[in-house]
Amino acid sequence: MGVPPRRGGEVERVDGRELKYDEFVERYLKGNRPVVLTGLMDGWRACADWVNPDGGPNLAFFSTHFAKSIVQVADCCTREFTDQKRLEMSMADFISHWLGHSVRNCGNNSSCNDFTESLLYLKDWHFVKEYPDYVAYTTPPFFADDWLNMYLDSHRIHRDSDIHHDENEINCADYRFVYMGAKGTWTPLHADVFRSYSWSANVCGRKLWLFLPPSQCHLIFDRNLKSLVYDVNDNVSEAQFPGFKKTIWTECIQEQNEIIFVPSGWYHQVHNLEDTISINHNWFNAYNLSWVWNLLVEDYNVAKAYIEDIRDICDDFESLCQRNLAANTGMNFYDFFVFITRFALANLTKIYHLGNAEDAASSLSQNAHYYIHNLLAIHAVVSKMKSVEAFAPENFSSCSEENRSAFSDIEKILKEKSFHELCEALVETYGCIDAGYKRRLEIRNSHQQEFLCANCSRSNCRFVNHITSFLSEICSPEELVRLIEHALSTSTSSSTTVGFNLLSESLGGDNSH
Repeated sequence: MGVPPRRGGEVERVDGRELKYDEFVERYLKGNRPVVLTGLMDGWRACADWVNPDGGPNLAFFSTHFAKSIVQVADCCTREFTDQKRLEMSMADFISHWLGHSVRNCGNNSSCNDFTESLLYLKDWHFVKEYPDYVAYTTPPFFADDWLNMYLDSHRIHRDSDIHHDENEINCADYRFVYMGAKGTWTPLHADVFRSYSWSANVCGRKLWLFLPPSQCHLIFDRNLKSLVYDVNDNVSEAQFPGFKKTIWTECIQEQNEIIFVPSGWYHQVHNLEDTISINHNWFNAYNLSWVWNLLVEDYNVAKAYIEDIRDICDDFESLCQRNLAANTGMNFYDFFVFITRFALANLTKIYHLGNAEDAASSLSQNAHYYIHNLLAIHAVVSKMKSVEAFAPENFSSCSEENRSAFSDIEKILKEKSFHELCEALVETYGCIDAGYKRRLEIRNSHQQEFLCANCSRSNCRFVNHITSFLSEICSPEELVRLIEHALSTSTSSSTTVGFNLLSESLGGDNSH
């Protein structure tokens, strides 16, 4: 017999124009709580071009301007394993299908039973990567500290030749998406990729969200913690999911021109109550970095256990575990170590140049607290990595040369164009958070930023010597930890001295965020 979901609690609604960034951090990033933000979509091109005067989606605009795009769609009426069946088609064909199967006149409780053919939902369209010159929207400052997309703008997530196949493959290029679906389309219960944060902006239409906090997420799995509830509203079997009856779901209706923030680890199910277009980002930063690492460890243990019986006959068991982890989760330990090493070096670079520029640009030294906080979070996570079996010398040797060269040679990294782009993105991000996005162009072109973004490819860059005189190669998590501690303890910046004191204090406690 099925168990109906119990509702309880509300998602807070806040006018984003009256919310300070520090308040958002304290209440929602650190607090890991969902919130609906209003007033942040004024002036978006998408809100003009993509919406008809009656408030519905301007499907003709998409047919005219983006008809040849190949998009991925979900068949909401067909389950395939733990998700909906996925198809690929042109945008023109998708729009044609939508117009031919309009559900505008159906009631709010419409389902696939109302249709004789598939109900299709366009998902995960990498619109920004495909149309970089069409500026559909501007990311609100609350969501700007986005390490995932910042990194992917200048780097690939995979470097192994046996994992990464096409350098120009859009489908792995970023985690910025457009979703489009008719009334009645929906997304099954899930937690977001990498246990990232996400934000979703309704350009038009309305969505119903059902949220479950991390403290209750064990209740939506079967007795073996293997199978997950697919549809909260579909008479969930008490015999298969005995804990489900204890769950209490937070329900929220998201209106047009509202943005919802989805915290890490919150499972959610989403239904389009009207024809809807939304813009969605997955992202993570210092505040949820530990969630990403914990998921990688969890999925790694599952991947390893699944093939444990072939360990003795496998030439490179660890390498196989890492390939399976990358395939199942989206990155593996070594991808993550490259990522986290480069972010550590980028933050250390900016702190060093801020310290040396304090006399000339003391007003900009306030940005140091962002970089220090980032390094504290990185230090905490990398400290956990030291004890992981995959990073033991006998296993770490299985790390590919592509990955090894991407994190080991510090001088080479500091001179790479992609690394400079990452550093510049950090400066722009925190400058925009502080100043607001109306000054984005000013910050990008300012002489102060040009000064602080010192080019480490110059032969006279002191930071290269400052770092490499202590450590020329990073060959393990232990060495990255040592480098962070050394760099913070020897910087000339007064702000960094405070950061080192905080780091020293954190070593005696938990800094896992």
